[in-house]
Amino acid sequence: MKIYDTKSRELQQVGTTHGVLNMYCCGPTVYRDAHVGNLRTFLLSDLIARIATLEGMTVNAVENITDVGHMSEDFVEHDKMLQQASLEKIDPFEIARKYEERFHADLSRLNIIPANHYPRASESIQLMQDLIQKLIDSGFAYVGDDGSVYFEAQKFLGYGAISGNKLDSLKPGHRYEYHNDGAKRFHADWALWKSAGDRTEMVWESPWGTGFPGWHIECSAMSLDLLQGHVDVHVGGIDLRFPHHENERAQSNAVIGKEAVDLWVHGEHLLFEGRKMSKSSGNVVLVEDLISRGIDPLALRLCFLENRYRSQMDLTWDSLQAANETLARWRTKMSTWGSSPEITVDTEIEAAFGNDLDTPKAIIRLREIEKSALDNKRELFMYADRVLGLDLDRPDVARTLTDQMQKILDERTKARSEKRWADSDALRVQLEDLGLHIKDTAEGQSWS
Repeated sequence: MKIYDTKSRELQQVGTTHGVLNMYCCGPTVYRDAHVGNLRTFLLSDLIARIATLEGMTVNAVENITDVGHMSEDFVEHDKMLQQASLEKIDPFEIARKYEERFHADLSRLNIIPANHYPRASESIQLMQDLIQKLIDSGFAYVGDDGSVYFEAQKFLGYGAISGNKLDSLKPGHRYEYHNDGAKRFHADWALWKSAGDRTEMVWESPWGTGFPGWHIECSAMSLDLLQGHVDVHVGGIDLRFPHHENERAQSNAVIGKEAVDLWVHGEHLLFEGRKMSKSSGNVVLVEDLISRGIDPLALRLCFLENRYRSQMDLTWDSLQAANETLARWRTKMSTWGSSPEITVDTEIEAAFGNDLDTPKAIIRLREIEKSALDNKRELFMYADRVLGLDLDRPDVARTLTDQMQKILDERTKARSEKRWADSDALRVQLEDLGLHIKDTAEGQSWS
């Protein structure tokens, strides 16, 4: 298997450490539900693990749970975990456990194989403090006048290799990092440990006073500890390339004196209906939203698989519905092709998987097989599904119309025949709210 490495800007062979693929994926900050854009990253790590397993590798995957709450430009008083706890009027750790549980439920719905380890930041404070002390002892970190501990960026000569952002080009006050210029030696230094100040929740004692860990240190501490000091493949969204992964690399390499990560793999952004997904745009889509519309969550997985992970993707309700219909068709055909659990390797699909996770090409090949006269279609589909994870051998459950749905459908048929288009549109909205997808053709309306 070859994957594009962000640091070297080229395809690289995936290697192992003593026969085991050590993989680290930056996990969620559990202060809210993960939307479908977040979940695209975790499908990326799942694909790598599935292909590695198919190729005979043993996978040791780590995915951190950030339940302390710091993200990029957050300041002490704007901690997302504490904000959500205040909004819901419950303890911040209760917030963390609530959304962590819902995160795992969403992963299961998307057939994402669980990682071997899900370390929580709140339970790894000592691990982080030990790493910070090593950075201080080796001269890469210092205690500022404000009681916070900072990484001295200029001491790490290889900074910028992943993102291309060089230290001398970073302007003071850039928005990516908590800063206190009066306490730092250099404006691009970042906090490893933040002094608590007036903050009283989610703080811990440390050799440098009461405080809490910085944004980047947890990934260095957890990956080095749980993967024995070496990461074969490090996965994350493209938005983490800078500053998070740049700073993480500096911390980890400074401690061990060599490259801690072989391959840096990043998934691109997801748009929805042509716009960036955000609360302010009102277009945040959750897995629950798909289910409420009668769409199999694995239709989302299929949509992701039909796009290259390194390409920006525009997801739409139409594409999700089309994927849902494709899944239903394939499962129906699988049942007519027999019940054999055997698999047969298709060399084109095998090559696509190994060539930078080219799942779109694998799916195109499946469509060719579907229309072919081959007598082992089921076995070929079963092979592809070891990686695609679409449960293609699962019997498709037919949905029946409720009396209410049938009544509205009949009313809409009549409205269309009488050319009452406004009434027809209003009835269509009612049907879609009930979970039906309506198609109008020259032959009349159909539903799914």
